[in-house]
Amino acid sequence: MGISSLGLGSNILTQDVLDQLREADEAGQIKPVTLDIANEGDKKDALELIDASMANLIDSINEIKSHGLFDERNAEVTGTAVEVSAVANSDVQDFTLKVENLATKQIEQSGSFSSKNSSIADSKGTLNLNIDGEDFTIDYDENTTLKDLKKTINDTAGDKVDATIVQIGPEDFRLFISSVETGSNQNITLTDTTEEISDKDDKASKATKVSKNSGKDSGKDSGNESSSGLKDGVLSKLTTAFDLDATQKGIDANFKFNGESISRASNSVTDLVSGLDITLKEVGTSNVSITQDRETIMEKIDSFVEKYNSSIVELNKMTKPSIDNETRGIFSGESTIKGMKNSIQDMILTIGGGVSYMSDFGFDVDKDGKMTVDKDKINDKLDENPANVEAFFAGGTYTNEDGTTTELEGAFSEYSSKIEGYTKYNATLDQLKDSINQSLTSLEERKTTATERLDAKYDILKKQFAAYDAMIAKFNSASSMFTQMANAANNNSN
Repeated sequence: MGISSLGLGSNILTQDVLDQLREADEAGQIKPVTLDIANEGDKKDALELIDASMANLIDSINEIKSHGLFDERNAEVTGTAVEVSAVANSDVQDFTLKVENLATKQIEQSGSFSSKNSSIADSKGTLNLNIDGEDFTIDYDENTTLKDLKKTINDTAGDKVDATIVQIGPEDFRLFISSVETGSNQNITLTDTTEEISDKDDKASKATKVSKNSGKDSGKDSGNESSSGLKDGVLSKLTTAFDLDATQKGIDANFKFNGESISRASNSVTDLVSGLDITLKEVGTSNVSITQDRETIMEKIDSFVEKYNSSIVELNKMTKPSIDNETRGIFSGESTIKGMKNSIQDMILTIGGGVSYMSDFGFDVDKDGKMTVDKDKINDKLDENPANVEAFFAGGTYTNEDGTTTELEGAFSEYSSKIEGYTKYNATLDQLKDSINQSLTSLEERKTTATERLDAKYDILKKQFAAYDAMIAKFNSASSMFTQMANAANNNSN
């Protein structure tokens, strides 16, 4: 490696000498500050991990301290006669449903038409469709086909009925009209209400009556009329009724609730038991059990234990004391973080509102602070008094063994409040974060100042070294000249 000269090349005061001097100065003045910056940066990163861990823990706590968690219900059904769903906070109970018959729709069919494009009348007129006591007006004329009539019915009364055309056989098309809803009140009538002009009277209304008619053409000649006035299934201007025949009667559902006979117009029953939606599916018997949704409760408790243990493992690692830099925790000397960890661990032994402790509900911690939970104990408590479990966990009225009551904040509400005392805005962790940021700012300023000071120092030294290097080079040159003169004089004398 060559030597870098600053001046005329004396090879004494070189750049390498300056670099070595600068390195020594930086080791004493810059490096300690850099290490402190790195350490504070590590603290900042670690604190962000703690923040995230605490946020996850609080989220899991908030789910358990919610009263809604304990209000959720499961509907367990044996047998295929019914389906049941339960809303939150519905009564816990068992009952039997025996379905005797399902509710059905009213279905009517027309007489037969040779084509779906067959005309339904030979002149203008009006039909009245009545369903469940509600009237709908259907206009027609000599150009109205069976297909047109189906569309008009659906467009006009589609909320109450469904109309469709079915081909029964060759040249046998029929209009089927079915009620949208089920029940005995879904009667369907389709009546021609057209007023006719009589030769003898200026104007008279002919009485209307629904008549039964096959609607089949009575002969090849399209001018021949059937006995009901239909011409190839067509309403003549003199016919006052459109022929309908019930293929299915609308009836109410009949079933028994715990042996008591019940009737409903629909197979969807929402007004029998408060909070339950019951769907009748088929004739038969089903046993129904409405229970508290404990599976979800246990899932939330498992989530809490998981988040708690994750937090404790992280805090243990960050606060671990050790003489070994590699294993010593970043916050081993930070009383705030160690205090928070100890407080979280101790809560399992202290919270409970004075009526009980979390250990009574199956919670325990080992020597490292990791938590376990015995779900059998929680289930036993829920079997014994679910209201007390809810009050203990989420807050409310707790009934003591002597019959007196105690109003509780709730163990998990206490947990949440204690942790938020560290994590909420401008609380302990925020203050520690501010302290770290201030320290980082101060250290960065110190490093900048020290670096600028060294830069100035070595700019001056560089110039001084260059000047000294030039002087030394001159001295070396003069010395060399005198040496040469002396040598020459010696040679001459010899």
